[in-house]
Amino acid sequence: MSVASLRRAAQESVSGLPREFWWLWTSTLVNRLGAFVATFMTLYLTLERGYSASFVGLVVALHGLGGVVSSVVAGVLTDRLGRRPTLVAAQASTAFAVALLGFMEHPAAIAVVAMLVGMTSNASRPAVQAMMADIVRPEDRVRAFALNYWAINLGFAVSSMVAGFIAEYSYLAGFLGEAALTLACAVLVYIKLPESRPVRTEAEKAAAEPEIGLGTVLRDGRFMGVVGLSFLISLIFMQGSFGLPLAMGAAGFSTAEFGLVIAVNGLLIVLLQIPVTRLIERRDPQKLLVVSALLAGYGFALTAFGGSVWSLALTVCVWTLAEIINSPTQMGLVARLSPVHGRGRYQGMYTLSWAVASLVAPLMAGFVIQHYGAGWLWTSMAVLGMVAALGYWLLMRGLSDGDGAPAALAPVLVVKPAAAEVV
Repeated sequence: MSVASLRRAAQESVSGLPREFWWLWTSTLVNRLGAFVATFMTLYLTLERGYSASFVGLVVALHGLGGVVSSVVAGVLTDRLGRRPTLVAAQASTAFAVALLGFMEHPAAIAVVAMLVGMTSNASRPAVQAMMADIVRPEDRVRAFALNYWAINLGFAVSSMVAGFIAEYSYLAGFLGEAALTLACAVLVYIKLPESRPVRTEAEKAAAEPEIGLGTVLRDGRFMGVVGLSFLISLIFMQGSFGLPLAMGAAGFSTAEFGLVIAVNGLLIVLLQIPVTRLIERRDPQKLLVVSALLAGYGFALTAFGGSVWSLALTVCVWTLAEIINSPTQMGLVARLSPVHGRGRYQGMYTLSWAVASLVAPLMAGFVIQHYGAGWLWTSMAVLGMVAALGYWLLMRGLSDGDGAPAALAPVLVVKPAAAEVV
């Protein structure tokens, strides 16, 4: 492919998206550049503090429990208070909680503050996802979600390598660095992003359209099926943050070596997310989700055969491809199934699947590795991948003819400098 073709492809990938999206994208990038706690919490507690795998699993699970609590609450606040105030409050409180965690000494205090960090950091997700669905046209959403995921992993790739070496000298510096960057994100959102929450039109008010509550979300069978499958996929992918560092630590690998291995995940997404999204953007989402589930499960299963940094890095390549395919495809599906005036609650319930996985994944990894060995953990990932693949195939049969209306028919919110209008 010529340089001119590459330039044209890059321009097509980023063109046509509103300015507000790029400020939100910038906020995401800055936030992920400071992602220290989620990546190095396990190694911090085992190598720096000397706690057992079971205790580490408990602490990280409490981090996930905090996310479970905040997911639904933040989704409701996103619809009621608005996207912008929810996002600013979540990021500011996360900065405080992360800084506080770096100074905790007692095991009970570490556990409590870790739960607080999970609660505050997860609260921003429904607002970010709802705002993105508000400001981006339906036909551009898969591309927008892919670009946002690209920013997440660009920051993750850089922070993993840098923070891995920082952790060799001072974990506290890592905590304080993440707190500073998260606070910068809150300031950026407050200054640059207008509120994007859709307002009800006069016709909707006259028709006395019922409010969308959590019960509405729970009764939406197809959407809750997506939430359940998202939980299974999340349980697999999160072993990169929980099971992999535990297994590598038990096998004698260093913090820096884990940082290099996991950085392959972010680096590949930075390199491949945009071109792969261009290839899959118009393809059948059912097939894409099925393939991604199988790649994820078997990719982690291959970890059982990795005995060196380079062989482990190759296994990361396999399940990273699954991430590249799954993330924008599934996020596009979630936005497609979410009603305009209930996006916060729907996104909150979707975020709940990741939060519950954050609760279960570390407990699962710690228990299985400590009592049965890492091989059984990686085998179970292959099984979960096959179950998720079957679930996607069954769930999405006849989607275009059933619950999910074609994305092009969904309303889009255009954000203007002074106000937001439903178009």
